[in-house]
Amino acid sequence: MRLKSYACGAWVEGAGPGVMLNSAVTGEAVAEISSRGLDFAAMLRYGREVGGPALRALTFHERAYKLKELGLYLQQRKEEFYTLSRHTGATRSDSWIDIEGGTGTLFAYSSKGRREMPNGHLYIDGQPEMLSRKGSFVGQHIYVPLEGVAIHINAFNFPCWGMLEKLAPSFIAGMPCIIKPASQTAYLTELMVRHMIESGILPEGSLQLVCGSVGDLLDHVTCQDAVTFTGSASTGLMLRRHPAILNNSVRFTMEADSLNASILGPDATPGSEEFDLYVKEVVREMTVKSGQKCTAIRRALVPRHLAPFVIDALAARLGRVVVGDPDREGVTMGALASTEQCAEVRERIAELTRSCEIVYGDPGEAVPGAGAFMKPVLLYCDRPLQNREVHDVEAFGPVSTVVPYEGVDEAIRLAGMGQGSLVSSIFTYDEAFARAMVLGLGAWHGRLLINNRDCAKESTGHGSPLPYLIHGGPGRAGGGQELGGIRGVLHYMQCVALQGSPSMLTAVSDKWIAGARRIEDRVHPFRKSIEELQIGEGIVSGQRVVTLEDIEHFAEFSGDRFYAHMDEAAARANPFFEGRVAHGYFIVSAAAGLFVDPAPGPVLANYGLEHLRFLTPLYPGDAIQVTFTCKQKVPRVNEEYGEVRWDCQVHNQRGELVATYDVLTLVAKRQAA
Repeated sequence: MRLKSYACGAWVEGAGPGVMLNSAVTGEAVAEISSRGLDFAAMLRYGREVGGPALRALTFHERAYKLKELGLYLQQRKEEFYTLSRHTGATRSDSWIDIEGGTGTLFAYSSKGRREMPNGHLYIDGQPEMLSRKGSFVGQHIYVPLEGVAIHINAFNFPCWGMLEKLAPSFIAGMPCIIKPASQTAYLTELMVRHMIESGILPEGSLQLVCGSVGDLLDHVTCQDAVTFTGSASTGLMLRRHPAILNNSVRFTMEADSLNASILGPDATPGSEEFDLYVKEVVREMTVKSGQKCTAIRRALVPRHLAPFVIDALAARLGRVVVGDPDREGVTMGALASTEQCAEVRERIAELTRSCEIVYGDPGEAVPGAGAFMKPVLLYCDRPLQNREVHDVEAFGPVSTVVPYEGVDEAIRLAGMGQGSLVSSIFTYDEAFARAMVLGLGAWHGRLLINNRDCAKESTGHGSPLPYLIHGGPGRAGGGQELGGIRGVLHYMQCVALQGSPSMLTAVSDKWIAGARRIEDRVHPFRKSIEELQIGEGIVSGQRVVTLEDIEHFAEFSGDRFYAHMDEAAARANPFFEGRVAHGYFIVSAAAGLFVDPAPGPVLANYGLEHLRFLTPLYPGDAIQVTFTCKQKVPRVNEEYGEVRWDCQVHNQRGELVATYDVLTLVAKRQAA
């Protein structure tokens, strides 16, 4: 099959003869690839002029629902992806990470987009900043979508997940994508993109695909575009130095391979649960995807006196690994991506053996079949402080090196000699050791996994990036960040600092700011649906005097007999109080009695409070009064209700602010018929 690119709304076949792509398992030709003849400048214009406006016309929630719909659509066709994935050398479990891990990322971002972002077109960052003494001039940070195209250049090892984990946050942000998969496994990416386009779910222009080289694509990027790259550090540095990226300050995110470490704690002796978990994890990371993972364990750091035991345990477990055709029963590790990749791994092993010895496996051992098969190889570096190879040379395959350390400080130093990593893991039940490792390793890593008997059964493991946590790392790992929940979305948006009056910024941001105009109607706001309710609408309640009997009754009823509420002398001795004070939670309860309209209506439920602060003590004889204002509305796309956030301010009879908080309610979109 000859792969095609999807450009400017059409499938386009590259000109001239292409490069043949061979099966990693059989060696037979699978596809031919070429991008010659593509108009890359036109693709960028199409994304900016067609895809961008179509995406930005949708709200965050509408985009999020499209991701969910797309994930379900792809899940229904997953067996077709599994069948083709076999040619990448992946076993069924390897492909699960790539295929269903990818669709799982769509679901995760769909969920977070609907729960953590507004059903609107801009994202509010943090609380307003008061910029003047009287409050008539305020500031607010917001995020709006960039108006360019996100170019995602991906690696060969995860042709599905690598695409979807970048597509999800950029799509939620409102930024169209051009996907450029690594050629070796592009046939699987192309198949998935065909289904994505055929689904009709994505707005026109929001997704394009380049099968083959990127040509002059990067020559045409502007400050509104973004480029992400996953692959080798040398290629990433070449792209990062591209004149258009430098001259236009294009956002560039790089995720490169790194020499990740896994550290066995001194307490994890043979026979302990942590020792067994460690051995299992190192072998898993050596063999999943045949070790072709940027997060794989390349250096196994172990206490020097435990090194012989670790080597023996690893060798025993590696001896049970069966390498071969992933379709054959009993095979537990498939092929590398290509015979060229096998040759490169063997070259890197040869470099490592300048200062390390092979303690298990033979890189030259033949495996039956015409595919790119290679058995696992374990090395040992006896003098890791004196020899740089183990910290500099990465064999991107089923290869790891046992590295002995003596003491906490040396373990930290050795891990840091990798010059920046995506992830390190720590296997220990010693909390002091774990804390020392985190403090020592944090600056050098994007993620740290602390694994032990308490979390092992549910742990996703050393090598699994998750959509909720950042994926990236400093230094050699590329210095970038992907995923991380909404953090990943904001990378494709521009942060803007707004300045103006509270009323103007309220109108712009669709979120009420203290000091902005308020609307008071004869109809209580709890009698109004989301459609009828206006931002800034609310009430000012009547007053309620708080008595000593109220305080004592609440103490008896709740069981909260804290001395400041019950003992006059002890309360006066407290530097914050002049005598007995009302309970904070009594104030909240009494405030609700002042602002709530009790009859059934559009308000369906109260589901929480946020940002609660008690600012001025309330004494017996003081009165409270509530100013209650609709702060923000978030209607749900596929539901008959939404969230309404209310600003609640409780003042005493002198006008002093006693308490402030947000009340969260679920409210019907429309009045019941």
